Amino acid sequence: MAAEDSDRFVPGQTALVVPVPEAEPAVRTWRERYDPAARAGVPAHVTVLFPFLHASLVGHGTCAVLDEIFGRHRSFEVRFETCGRFPGVLYLAPDPELPFRRLTEAVVDRWPEVPPYGGKYEPHPHLTVAQGQDDAVLDEIETGLRAALPFTARVPTVDLVVFSGTEWQHRASFALR
Repeated sequence: MAAEDSDRFVPGQTALVVPVPEAEPAVRTWRERYDPAARAGVPAHVTVLFPFLHASLVGHGTCAVLDEIFGRHRSFEVRFETCGRFPGVLYLAPDPELPFRRLTEAVVDRWPEVPPYGGKYEPHPHLTVAQGQDDAVLDEIETGLRAALPFTARVPTVDLVVFSGTEWQHRASFALR
């Protein structure tokens, strides 16, 4: 999810994310402390599309289309070995990032009315670790992360999550082939 928009989650918002459970040992402590999405129930992840359609528009038909879209993409392995930054944000950079970009493009091709980050930012695949912090804090976190890097993760699914007003809840998973 967009780091810059995390304080603006609204009930009924949805997102398509790739959960990365293999990242949890490395990032859990930092995310719980410095990432509002983690405190709102979102596991370590790489965002495919945020925001997606409002929850009231996501029914069986939409899920069937998502299942078909994601089913055209192969599962893949990704490696996290470097950190990156946006202003006030520390993230882990996935390598390769192209499969994530292709997933985003496939959804946006079908729903052009929901561009990534509402059209505010170019999509850049990443796993947010901390946000809203000054460089000194981000430097400290990055130093702490180095001992846990690199690690590899398998990407077999994309999840649909919905914001209830207090937390993000898992709605559905879509398998990559």
